[in-house]
Amino acid sequence: MRIQAVIFDLDGVLVHTDRYHYEAWQQLADEEGISFDVSINDRLRGVSRMESLDIILEKSLRSYTKSEKEALADRKNGYYRELLHQLTPSDAADSAVSCIDSCRRHGVKIAIGSSSRNTPIILERIGLAHAFDAIADGNQIARSKPDPEVFLLAAQQLGVDPAHCLVVEDAEAGLAAAERAGMSKAAIGAAYESPLADFRLRSLAELAGILFE
Repeated sequence: MRIQAVIFDLDGVLVHTDRYHYEAWQQLADEEGISFDVSINDRLRGVSRMESLDIILEKSLRSYTKSEKEALADRKNGYYRELLHQLTPSDAADSAVSCIDSCRRHGVKIAIGSSSRNTPIILERIGLAHAFDAIADGNQIARSKPDPEVFLLAAQQLGVDPAHCLVVEDAEAGLAAAERAGMSKAAIGAAYESPLADFRLRSLAELAGILFE
């Protein structure tokens, strides 16, 4: 079945902001006296901010109310957004721009499908704010991955049947969301070995081989 649209996850696919998330969560955890390390950070990949906070708070010696959790999440996001100002177009993933250009030349529609509410500032900082036919992100959805809402919204915005969409993801939760949406799935980065993947990419440069050969 011909792929008519590609929906890209953002963090870990088109840009790598993992270090900024880690630094922001580390700062928050240190301020709250909560143990935090790389192994905990790895569990946060592909999940929402509040779900990530709940994982971090597993190590806390006290409980937090809902309003306290919301304040913590907002504080972390403030740290993260400050760090995002360090991003430049050179932080776009290798082959990201050429991959996008290739899709456009072949008439394949392209979209962002990200749970992040910081999608606009990230795309602006890396010079891709106007590169996509549609952007579905955390500002528009009620349920994060592995719920398929963000990918189904992107397909709706593009006017393409989900069965004709290919999702590029670096997280297991994202691949699960794409599967629930009835879309094809290409895994990259940390999700490369996932059994949910229909295709595996060592870099975005390999996407053309799936779509156009």
